[in-house]
Amino acid sequence: METTVTLAAAQADTGDTAWLLAATALVLLMTPGLALFYGGMVRTKSVLNMLMMSFVSIALVTIVWLACGYSLAFGDDIAGGLIGGLDHAGMAGLGPDSVQGTVPTLLFATFQLTFAIITAALISGAIADRAKFGAWLVFVPLWALLVYVPVAHWTWGPGGWILERLGALDFAGGLPVEITSGASGLALALVLGPRLGFKKDAMRPHNLPMVMLGAGLLWFGWFGFNAGSALGANGLAAAAFLNTLAAGCTGLLGWLFVEQKRDGHPTTLGAASGAVAGLVAITPSCGSVSLLGALVVGLAAGVVCSYAVGWKFRFNYDDSLDVVGVHLVGGIIGTLLIGVFATATMTGGAEGLLYGGGLTQLGKQAVAVVAVAAYAFLVTYGIGKVIDKVLGFRASEEQEHTGLDLTVHAETAYDHGVLGHGAPVGSSLSSSLPAAQKVKKQA
Repeated sequence: METTVTLAAAQADTGDTAWLLAATALVLLMTPGLALFYGGMVRTKSVLNMLMMSFVSIALVTIVWLACGYSLAFGDDIAGGLIGGLDHAGMAGLGPDSVQGTVPTLLFATFQLTFAIITAALISGAIADRAKFGAWLVFVPLWALLVYVPVAHWTWGPGGWILERLGALDFAGGLPVEITSGASGLALALVLGPRLGFKKDAMRPHNLPMVMLGAGLLWFGWFGFNAGSALGANGLAAAAFLNTLAAGCTGLLGWLFVEQKRDGHPTTLGAASGAVAGLVAITPSCGSVSLLGALVVGLAAGVVCSYAVGWKFRFNYDDSLDVVGVHLVGGIIGTLLIGVFATATMTGGAEGLLYGGGLTQLGKQAVAVVAVAAYAFLVTYGIGKVIDKVLGFRASEEQEHTGLDLTVHAETAYDHGVLGHGAPVGSSLSSSLPAAQKVKKQA
């Protein structure tokens, strides 16, 4: 992914443009897919709140991106590889004739926007069931500007220090998307503290078919995410597409193997989570490794992440929907393994340890991982603490106990019959009753 270039005589390639239009739509679909994936994993009393946290991220991040986010991420560098300028604030100077590579610049900017959207939405899984919706509305735009935008510039922007000075590789978002969202999710989970009943009550997914549907939509959209990052309808896009499919498959199988060996039961939640773990890990590496490398990357993620999701119980941080265990750990695996499996055939030069490149590329990947994870964690923790101090980030105990769907959104995902002394929800009688009387305590 390269800098924006505006050439009066340049023309966009119609094939590349058509593919990137489709890829952009695919990546945008991933956020509703994530909403279903997360929505099925929570309990019935907070389903709608979980869906809303993803959907509202689409609107909030879009406004920020169009206002200044794109310019800061992909504008010409003005601060030693740390951030771009504001030449394109409000999308200034980017008309329909402006071209980035072989595609319209406005399309490239929109494609990148969909990455920023889902990255913000991913964080919500770490704080499910207990965050104030109003605080989330404040957090998302601040986080997008202060965390995502700088890391995107470092990794893909013109003059970004990770891309051009360090020389670390990231084809489709292991650093800006996966590691950033995972580290940020951990920070927010620590700011808010654990859910009521954490490590005591069973907090099982309420709708596994919904989880599987969400995972399927994510997998479908991921082809746009990874293959679209080739920015053209070409052989590199085809290789990234195949690597994405392969890693998702081995991630799924690896997770199920661990479940069968450890627990005696391969589960649907494990299948969905394993596929996502494999897809997470191949995201940074799909344009750098061979098919064999992709199979190993996915398998490693499926196995390791299946254990990593249990670390929250050992270290006492409540990562509700395993953002840390899947996205942070999976992103680290995929980014580091570029230094092992990268081939010159895919990268055009850089090679990993197993292909004669020595430890050089692996060292570069490790530096990038540590820098991005530390930056995302520290800045997110600071943002979370400020919001918590000013507005309060944690929902009240009564709201959490009753459920955020009813107490925040005045809705329920499922009609369980007449509520509140025979008064239908939404009636004047029902609205006058305390929330605790309107619904029964849900598991």
